Amino acid sequence: MCGIAGIFNLTGEPVSPVSLRNMTDAIAHRGPDSEGFYIDSFIGLGHRRLAILDLSRAGHQPMASDDGKFVLSYNGEIYNYQKIRVQLEDRGHRFHSQTDSEVVLHAYIEWGPACVTHFNGMFAFAIWDKSRQHLFLARDRYGIKPLYYTFCNNSFFFASEQKALLTHSKIKKEIELEALLEYLTFQNIFTNKTLLKGINLFPPGSWATIKLGEICSELSPTTYWDYDFRQPDQSASEDEYFEELDRLFQQAVTRQLISDVPVGAYLSGGMDSGAITAIAAKQVPWMASFTCGFDLHSASGLELAFDEREKAEYMSYLFKTEHYEMVLKAGDMERIIPKLVYHLEEPRVGQSYPNYYIAQLASKFVKVVLAGTGGDELFGGYPWRYYRAVVNDGFEDYIDKYYLFWQRLIPNKIIHEVFSPVWDGVKHVCTRDIFRDVFKHHASNLERPEDYINHSLYFEAKTFLHGLLVVEDKLSMAHGLENRVPFLDNDLVDFAMQVPISMKLGNLGKVVRLNENEPGLKTQKYFQKSKDGKLLLRKVMQRYIPDTITDCPKQGFAAPDATWFKGESLDYVRKSLSNNTAKIYDYLDFDTVQKLINEHLGGQKNRRLLMWSLLNIEEYFKQYFADNVLE
Repeated sequence: MCGIAGIFNLTGEPVSPVSLRNMTDAIAHRGPDSEGFYIDSFIGLGHRRLAILDLSRAGHQPMASDDGKFVLSYNGEIYNYQKIRVQLEDRGHRFHSQTDSEVVLHAYIEWGPACVTHFNGMFAFAIWDKSRQHLFLARDRYGIKPLYYTFCNNSFFFASEQKALLTHSKIKKEIELEALLEYLTFQNIFTNKTLLKGINLFPPGSWATIKLGEICSELSPTTYWDYDFRQPDQSASEDEYFEELDRLFQQAVTRQLISDVPVGAYLSGGMDSGAITAIAAKQVPWMASFTCGFDLHSASGLELAFDEREKAEYMSYLFKTEHYEMVLKAGDMERIIPKLVYHLEEPRVGQSYPNYYIAQLASKFVKVVLAGTGGDELFGGYPWRYYRAVVNDGFEDYIDKYYLFWQRLIPNKIIHEVFSPVWDGVKHVCTRDIFRDVFKHHASNLERPEDYINHSLYFEAKTFLHGLLVVEDKLSMAHGLENRVPFLDNDLVDFAMQVPISMKLGNLGKVVRLNENEPGLKTQKYFQKSKDGKLLLRKVMQRYIPDTITDCPKQGFAAPDATWFKGESLDYVRKSLSNNTAKIYDYLDFDTVQKLINEHLGGQKNRRLLMWSLLNIEEYFKQYFADNVLE
């Protein structure tokens, strides 16, 4: 797990060693163990290493082939690298290390771009192919590891984080208004845009090549994999699905324990992280586990269930882990938000500062941590969302219904008022079309409620899950911590996408509808009515964790900010957002935003996500558009 960066001067001008070093210095937190550089005239690759496998100098990067024709800068972990290595050795390849990095390099030499189809893991990497005079880039299936790029003055720049790109004097900082509109509609960016004009996020499940002399301003990535949620034509028995899920889940966790450094696990109190910890703890003696709880003295309504320390402590007792926990209070957000925003860069889904704190805690004891991310998106953990659009009059009707629900921050009817200072620059953007385009590569034969549910699962994996992965990568790597996600094992994902909807959700004829933002214990209320969501997974998890955990409703990892914003953090909110000189009001209408904020403060609406997003964006403007970026 590392940080990568590179410069490719397409017209043949020499690469500046100083520029390349500046890029890697900006992401030194991703790889505190060593640094490395490769420069050959117009191409330069940089690397910061977080040593996980083969801690010796043999794993140093950038890594060149014996003949010097191929050079790799790689970030990730390939969990099946030993199996691939045997295949390559049978074909005559010889290795000098015990790293997965060297396997990636030789796999490209053997199979070219098709190498990515052999990998089961998380990765973003670049390979300079000297003979062909082109640069090869690739990113893993799901987008676990990020990769950003930009073209500027006939040069191509790439890096694990945007801040590395911003060190170069050629690259100018300008807000991408279309992405800002997208974010403030969905609390996410579905396209490959970022909040910085000209800087894009390389798409998951894709590869691309750039050739010397190929003067262009855009990449044309090739998609090598995509999600394919579908109802099977012929289903096996539930017992067969049960046993196969159990086998694949154990296999996934075991695969991701491979490491030459200590491995721990997040233990949130829920069943996904609990089951991962249960399996891992049987194989890792005195495994460390980590929980983040919340002070609830001022919490109310739905927030009273946010602190899950008691459940986590009980599972730690059962699994005999070495357990560590921390408690966040009102004010901890204010304290950490400058560092959080620096590392997170642009905001994505959710209120992510608890993730920063728990990663900081885990990094004091281990270099690798297992997380439960992906279980909900694969096995149907948010049924109240999917049921928004179960019965429809075709695809367009489905889009209309689901799109309305996913306007998480600012509804369409007032978006023009909010963006009035810059409306001329974004009035051409149709966020419904952006939403619709998510489905352009997914099967569109929609006849049954199950087909629409699978469409919704596809949407959440492509957008919501991807946003979570980007957030978790940035905030774990801020502390030199590798975050692994066993649910995103290739074999497990391939299986999960074909599980019948009836084994994920309950009776579609008895849909329970619920407003996700209504006051009260939303998920508990929903679960009491329906006992729905992740049905097959819950049954399998009962082999590993107590029924008192598997029978609990879904609980997200969130702080009681809805109350804190109106109470202990009120002064901070008003100082940041009720000041008409705040940077956000260069783009947003002050009076309209104040009305939305006051609806939250007055208790008429729960706009905690909007409040968090505005605070995050304001801090982002302060840091990334000030003369001196936070160090």
